[in-house]
Amino acid sequence: MSDFNECLKRRGLVRFSSAPDVVERELAAAASDLADAAIMLENGQWKWLTITGYYAMFHAARALVLGEGYAEKSHYCLAVAFRELFGTTEEGRDLAAGLERARVLRENADYLSEYDETGARAALTVARRFVAFAENQSQDE
Repeated sequence: MSDFNECLKRRGLVRFSSAPDVVERELAAAASDLADAAIMLENGQWKWLTITGYYAMFHAARALVLGEGYAEKSHYCLAVAFRELFGTTEEGRDLAAGLERARVLRENADYLSEYDETGARAALTVARRFVAFAENQSQDE
């Protein structure tokens, strides 16, 4: 059974009747997190940059997955759903991998207080691409 189907089976992912305002709110949250991340970069706040960069990606991925008619119940299943639904292109696969790497960086920063400038900057780089990808995908719909 695929990871996507396993998430559906255990209800880590559920069908959702998407409403445009929900998708827009998630995209706005992604953009807001990205703006906050830029301030953290300027101030060398590596822990919070790592965390906020991840959450910019999280909200962007959530907007896209909700737009496809699914709601996630875990960070893992959101990553699985994004990979399943948008990983058909090289860019989508690259962003899916970036989301999963950023999730690990965020968990390490949040729960273990393990973070550094390199990881924080990497999370921000992917977050910028991810949010732009989500905004472009939403405009295409």
